[in-house]
Amino acid sequence: MSDGSARQVLPRSAAGNRNPWLVAVVISLATFMQVLDTSIANVALQHIAGTMAASIDESTWVLTSYLVASAVVLPISGWLSSVIGRKRFYMLCVATFTASSILCAMAPNLTALIVFRVLQGLGGGGMAPSEQSMLADTFTPQQRSQAFALYGIAVIVAPTVGPTLGGWLTDNFSWHWIFLINGPIGLMSLFLVQFMVTEPETLIRERRERLAGGLRVDWIGFVLVSIAFGTLEVVLDKGQREDWFHSNFVIFFFSVSMLAFALFIPWEIAQKEPIVEIRLFASRQFATSSLMMMAVGALLFSTTQLIPQLLQTGYGYTATLSGLALMPGGIVMLLVMPVAGALGNLVQPRYLMAFGMAMAGIGMWHASALSGRADFAFFGWARVLQTVALPFLFIPITSASYAGLRPEMTDKASSLINAARNLGGSIGISAATTLLARHTQLHQNYLVANLAPSSLQYQDAVNAATLALTQHGMASVPAQAGAIGLIGQTVAQQAALLAYIDVFQLLAIIAFALSPLAIFLLRAHKGGGPQMVGH
Repeated sequence: MSDGSARQVLPRSAAGNRNPWLVAVVISLATFMQVLDTSIANVALQHIAGTMAASIDESTWVLTSYLVASAVVLPISGWLSSVIGRKRFYMLCVATFTASSILCAMAPNLTALIVFRVLQGLGGGGMAPSEQSMLADTFTPQQRSQAFALYGIAVIVAPTVGPTLGGWLTDNFSWHWIFLINGPIGLMSLFLVQFMVTEPETLIRERRERLAGGLRVDWIGFVLVSIAFGTLEVVLDKGQREDWFHSNFVIFFFSVSMLAFALFIPWEIAQKEPIVEIRLFASRQFATSSLMMMAVGALLFSTTQLIPQLLQTGYGYTATLSGLALMPGGIVMLLVMPVAGALGNLVQPRYLMAFGMAMAGIGMWHASALSGRADFAFFGWARVLQTVALPFLFIPITSASYAGLRPEMTDKASSLINAARNLGGSIGISAATTLLARHTQLHQNYLVANLAPSSLQYQDAVNAATLALTQHGMASVPAQAGAIGLIGQTVAQQAALLAYIDVFQLLAIIAFALSPLAIFLLRAHKGGGPQMVGH
């Protein structure tokens, strides 16, 4: 199909009379910046805390504030796009994200940085849904796989590049640069979008019709969804540090979140013009796609955080080197993404998803072969095996989620599928962090219980360590105390290593269990699906 014919049958296209593939590249630029920033701050958190004289717990609000703000705006971005205008709303999001990034770099204290991160999250949260909606409307169902493959390079590769770039900038310059680099990228994106992206006449007419009778805002729905997602994000991010439901802080926020969800769902179902179109979940295809996207978010974001953390705390890697360990996975994804996009037109999405989940399980299981002698190559290959599956998940899931939807539903579907990915990422990070802490304690208790002073192995270890310390000039009495300390440190390291193995094994089991779930997706027919969903 030529570009001209595509434009005739796709009146909602954002490309206008321009090459749609060029437009796809343009709108992917800002996404790369936004997704990159989601992961880039993780490796610089200790540096930020040190510069601003804050504790690590206080500095984690730099991450939490962004996630909460993004979680609030994501579900309603489809409605905002339809009211403000898709192109206008998208450019407003990019401008807000870019300006707040510069403000983050200039923040004089932690409070100001957190406020600017909230603004950054509000801008970043609305970008991806708008972009995916543009892609879904610009390309035919047969072209969407390749289009989302191009877009997926930004969404999937950026979290892999983020820790590497963030570590390098932090080690060689300062943490301020992880925000400053967004300035030129954001300005370039705004310039290109202004001149390359079109607001189609169909959307302009729909917006005028919507506003002709006066703007009706679902304020109750807006408040409920903001409270529900915002407080849930706080629970997921702070749960482990606050000891979960042993903390009144966590209990309060969790109760508020559940109450808001309980009120929000029936309220939105009853609305003629809901701010969040949750009736889309009545479609088995969309509901299953959302669940699978949550799983992808959990696998991607949890492992992206776990591996650099393991390398820095357990193997003494620098922030830059730990980020570089993720790079092979990013390179492989870059190569595999076009292949997965081409297969999207030849193989039904449900089979690609099942294959991708099975491959993800294999990658996680390989990582569970972790040992104290694991080298850089082991972690590089582990990341490759984990991430080679992601293109076979992201592309078919994204394509399948739009199959059968009415054209006017793409904006709202985009916001929900992106909310699912981010929520899955938060759940994955929270669950992995909790499991890691709990199992570290369990393994340490078991190992310590077997360190009986009467044990010959224990006595030999103490004697060997004492001898080594005395040979380095330490007196015998402090050397013996130091030897016991070294054994305790070794036990702690081994307990942590065993806990990481447990986490990787559990992630593998979850991926294997989800693989057959994809088969329950509705069979995709030519023309976009078996049924039209939406009201």
